[in-house]
Amino acid sequence: MNSSAANPNTPQLSVVVPAYNEEEVISEFHQRLSAVLDQIPNSEIIYVNDGSNDGTLELLTGFRDADQRIAIVDLSRNFGKELATTAGLDHSRGDAVVLIDADLQDPPELIPKMLLEWQKGFDVVYMQRSRRDGESALKKFTAWGFYRVLNKLSSVDIPANVGDFRILSRRVVDVLCQLRERNRFMKGLFAWIGFSQKSMSYQRDARFAGDTKWNYLALWNLAVEGITSFSVSPLKLASYIGFFTAAGAFFYGFWVILKTVLFGEPVPGYPTLMVVILFLGGMQLMALGVIGEYLGRMFIETKQRPLYLLNQHYPSHTATERSNENPPQ
Repeated sequence: MNSSAANPNTPQLSVVVPAYNEEEVISEFHQRLSAVLDQIPNSEIIYVNDGSNDGTLELLTGFRDADQRIAIVDLSRNFGKELATTAGLDHSRGDAVVLIDADLQDPPELIPKMLLEWQKGFDVVYMQRSRRDGESALKKFTAWGFYRVLNKLSSVDIPANVGDFRILSRRVVDVLCQLRERNRFMKGLFAWIGFSQKSMSYQRDARFAGDTKWNYLALWNLAVEGITSFSVSPLKLASYIGFFTAAGAFFYGFWVILKTVLFGEPVPGYPTLMVVILFLGGMQLMALGVIGEYLGRMFIETKQRPLYLLNQHYPSHTATERSNENPPQ
C-alpha cells in the first residue's frame, strides 16, 4: 500500500526540476507541467535553483506564491546538475518522484503514462530517446560512442540514449539518498541500484528557448566522471600498456645490443632514439594522467564536504500548513 494512503499528508507524486539560468523557458515549462499535475491529485513540484544568476529564482518565487504545490530549494551557488538533482531528491516527499529538466526537451505530458507504469509495480521507469531533435550529428555520434565505451568498461549496464527523465519509487529514492559520494554520475547510480526497471520510448524535442548548458567540454567532463565512477578499467589498461611497452622496449634493446656486437653501429641513430624517448614519455604521462583522475577523486571524497549548501528552502504552502496542523511531539 502506498504511504499516501496511510498518511494523507504525504503527496503521491513529487516532481523534481533542477534549474540553472532558465528564465527564458521556465514560465512555459511551469504552465505545461501545472496543466499535467492538475489531473494528478496530491502532487508537489520541487524546483531546485542551482545558483542561477538571471531571473530564474524571482520567477520561481512568483510561481510559488500562486501555486501551493510548489517548493523551492535554493542552493548557495551553482553545484551542477548532478548535485542539484540530489538536493531535489533529498527534499522530495512523494511516494513516487519524477525527475525532469526545465528546458522542455522532455515533455511533461508523458508523466501520467510514467505514473501508470509505476503503479504496475516498477520501481524505476526511465524514458529512452528514440529521436533527439535539435542536436547535431556530432553530438549524437559522441553520445553513442560514450555509452558503448562506458558499457564495455563498466560492470554495470547503463542504458544508452537515456537521460535523467524518469520516475522513481520511494524506496529507490531512499536508497539514492543514502549514496553520498561527492563525484556523482546519476545515470550510473540509477543503473547500479538495480530494482525492477522498465524503459519507455519517446521522441525528445528540441530545446524550447535559451542555450544549452552542456557544451562539449562539459560533456567530456561528464564522460570522464561516468567512466571513473563506474570502472577501474582505465587503470588496468594503463598497466597493460605499460607492460607491453616495457616488453617491447626490452626486446628492442636486446636487438640493438645484438646488432651492435655482430655488425657494429656506424650511425648513432638519433632519430630513432628521439622517437623512442618521446613515445615512452607520452605513455608515462598518459598513465600518470589516468592515475591522477582517480587520485583526485579520492582526494575530494576524503574531505567529506557536504554535497551542496542551501541558501534558502521555501517549502510548499501545503507542507507548511500540514506541519502547522501536525506539530512535532
